[in-house]
Amino acid sequence: MKNVIFAGVGGQGVILAGKILMQVAMDAGYDVKESEVHGMAQRGGSVDCHVRYSDRVYSPLIPLQSADFIVSLEMLEAMRKMDYLAPNGWLIVNLEKVDPAPVRTGAMRYPPDLQEWLSRNVESTLFVDTAGILKHVGTRKALNIVMLGVLSNYLEFDESQWEAAIKSLVKEKFAEMNMKAFKMGRDYRIPA
Repeated sequence: MKNVIFAGVGGQGVILAGKILMQVAMDAGYDVKESEVHGMAQRGGSVDCHVRYSDRVYSPLIPLQSADFIVSLEMLEAMRKMDYLAPNGWLIVNLEKVDPAPVRTGAMRYPPDLQEWLSRNVESTLFVDTAGILKHVGTRKALNIVMLGVLSNYLEFDESQWEAAIKSLVKEKFAEMNMKAFKMGRDYRIPA
């Protein structure tokens, strides 16, 4: 059983990322279940998507401490999902910070030391600096696909399977751009 959680805020493409992974796993012959929470997505609120695949899956919800991967498209959202990470699970985090409503109104501060805390407390954490990649791709809307590319290095599917799923789920006019974003995420290396 593989358990993957995608987390982010409204507008980052969390649900599409989950749907692409589902399609890849289904095309590979797995039983797949998915659950998504939109919350206040249209107002920049939290969004998450659970994807589970195996020979047989009985529930779409990933139990606490069972996620093999948490792919967070925003730093604070990684913290919100920490209880789901398995002891040997991987946390893949975009370094972008999106201020939630309480921060934007001045009622709270964005935690200044999230990256440092995650580095100290989560053994298998990969921070992804997507800013340069997205600039090269030409749109911030490909963030979810870049992060899928990073995740793809840890899963058993080959690049052609990912390409087929991406092309089947994104509009044709955006397919080439999304494949470029995926490949750049797949080739991502931590800066020295």
